[in-house]
Amino acid sequence: MGIRWDEVESVAPTIAEPAQRRFEATGVALLGTIRSDGSPRISPVEPYFSQGHLLFGAMSWSLKTRDLLADPRCVLHSAITAPDAGEPEVKLYGCAMEAPSDVRDGCSVGWWQARPAASAVVFSLGVERATWIGWKLDQGQMIVRRWSLGDGLSESTRSYP
Repeated sequence: MGIRWDEVESVAPTIAEPAQRRFEATGVALLGTIRSDGSPRISPVEPYFSQGHLLFGAMSWSLKTRDLLADPRCVLHSAITAPDAGEPEVKLYGCAMEAPSDVRDGCSVGWWQARPAASAVVFSLGVERATWIGWKLDQGQMIVRRWSLGDGLSESTRSYP
């Protein structure tokens, strides 16, 4: 089921710190879920960091909510605004579970705070794998940092393009 965000910060700070900066800078991420027929779905969400959790909300009636309640496996990908802009990329793989009410209510900046509680489901991402990709375009390099529950943290540099 993965680990909380504050645990990712402890075991993989070289991924967690730039990942959080990226999500907070853009304010939006792409959520990949699994539909009931097994095909993928991608939806925008707004990630928030609160009380050691990485949270995102979804309207109760939305298809992404239905997907996650049926199968919590998902991927969260940072937004990219232009090709070859050198923006870092973040990919978080894990399971989204409904956040406890105290965690949901403790995120004062979450968009769901302005709506009736029944209208939104707030999920906390349990991270199982994380990838951060950085670019040194002037040197033709990409830096890839990976972490997983089973393999720990690694870093590699590759030629780009």
